[in-house]
Amino acid sequence: MTTFAREARASFAFVERNFNLTKRYFGWEVAFMVYAVAGALSVSFIGASVGSQRLLMSLVIGAVFWNYLSVVFQSIGDTISWERWEGTLEYTMMAPVHRSTQLLGSALYAVAYGLIHTAVLLTLLALFFSLDLTRANFLGAAMFMAVGSASFIGVGMLAAIMPMMSVERGSQMVFVLQSCLLLVSGVYYPTDVLPGWMQLVSRISPATYVLDAVRKALIDGASFGQLLPDLWRS
Repeated sequence: MTTFAREARASFAFVERNFNLTKRYFGWEVAFMVYAVAGALSVSFIGASVGSQRLLMSLVIGAVFWNYLSVVFQSIGDTISWERWEGTLEYTMMAPVHRSTQLLGSALYAVAYGLIHTAVLLTLLALFFSLDLTRANFLGAAMFMAVGSASFIGVGMLAAIMPMMSVERGSQMVFVLQSCLLLVSGVYYPTDVLPGWMQLVSRISPATYVLDAVRKALIDGASFGQLLPDLWRS
């Protein structure tokens, strides 16, 4: 129990450290939030202009939940880059803590930060649009948010290795990978409109199934049984 408590405190220390870094660069956080809100509103107004409540809901859900998944991915993917920027990479790697402890702390921070970011974005979007959530299965959507978090944390950890291989190009590839996931995951449109080869790529992305299930849960009120096929694939 003593060892467990020590490792838990060490994980929390990484969470606290990352939030302190967020506060240090708070101006950039505000800028990124404004950009996320502007982007989500721009896409959502397309649905509003068409006059289709279903399309509006689909676009809002895509914008909000992609924002959450991308924030989680970016936070994990930039773990090594952050250490390099702060000049703490060698000290962190030499610290007497397990790598799993560090990764757990980074993952907890990414999820917590993503939830805060998404709550702000969803609140602002709700002020602009009347969203019909009377049939929504919130528990089903929450379950897939958890599954999506785990999947994107795993992909983000693989991406975080890239800056170790190449300092500058590695960081660029993290951004490129995130952009490719946005393109093929059906965030703003169904994946069946994509060319055949891109549809094959979309089946690899966990976000494809997470976003599909979240839409079914919140728009159609799909039950857990109806969502299970997406659960196994994501």
